[in-house]
Amino acid sequence: MTERPLTVLVAGGSAPSGIAVARALAQAGVTVYTVGSDSTRIAAAAEAAGSGVTPLTCDLASLPAVRELHRELTRTAGMIDGVIHLVGGWRGARDITDQSDEDWDFLESSSVTTLRNITRVFYGDLVASETGRFAMVSSTFVTAPSAAAASYAAVKAAAEAWTMAMAEGFRRDQLQGAKQGQGEPELPGQPELHGEPELHSAAVVLVVKALVDPAMRSRQPERRFPGYTDVDDLAAAVVGLFEKPAAQLNGQRILLTR
Repeated sequence: MTERPLTVLVAGGSAPSGIAVARALAQAGVTVYTVGSDSTRIAAAAEAAGSGVTPLTCDLASLPAVRELHRELTRTAGMIDGVIHLVGGWRGARDITDQSDEDWDFLESSSVTTLRNITRVFYGDLVASETGRFAMVSSTFVTAPSAAAASYAAVKAAAEAWTMAMAEGFRRDQLQGAKQGQGEPELPGQPELHGEPELHSAAVVLVVKALVDPAMRSRQPERRFPGYTDVDDLAAAVVGLFEKPAAQLNGQRILLTR
């Protein structure tokens, strides 16, 4: 972590993964705001995550609502250092011809539209932060899609492409932009700028086959959940993003499946 306490927004915080991530970040000394679309559920999730986690309600599929969320956070919390995108959901079918428009609309809205909205609105914060981080959770289906999961794999691939574009944006804005500003001083008496610019923001994709939490294990104690990623392991990976240099992380696709 940095000397200044970090402030991180967890998008999609009502699910077990959101609770685990918010809890781990708060325990690491981060100020956490966790966001969900249902006020009752997100309040319960924040309480389960523990102290240092503040619940907020927002429809992340609505760009005006996300802009209002940003205005509220700017007023109450200041700059946001990290955004962790956990919004999503699963819809599958039998084959290609069985993929429904209703499932596509749901998946596109939850996985892509929410991500586009929150990154467009909070991008300036992440670029300005000395430890700017964006992370989304994707699926192994992206690189090994099945006919049954065609829509799901496609929207996750789109979300990954957007995240990689963000990574290029960080490189452009922080490295190329800084280099263009170096050299001879514009006015007499101004110092020359020396040294290589340093990347301090990163966008990454965390890849899982599926997630498992304690409630799932208790409901099916006989099941082994092979290849699944525990939500606590996901949370530890998220915390680790703020402890590693941005140059090592930016544009990476990190596989968490065992």
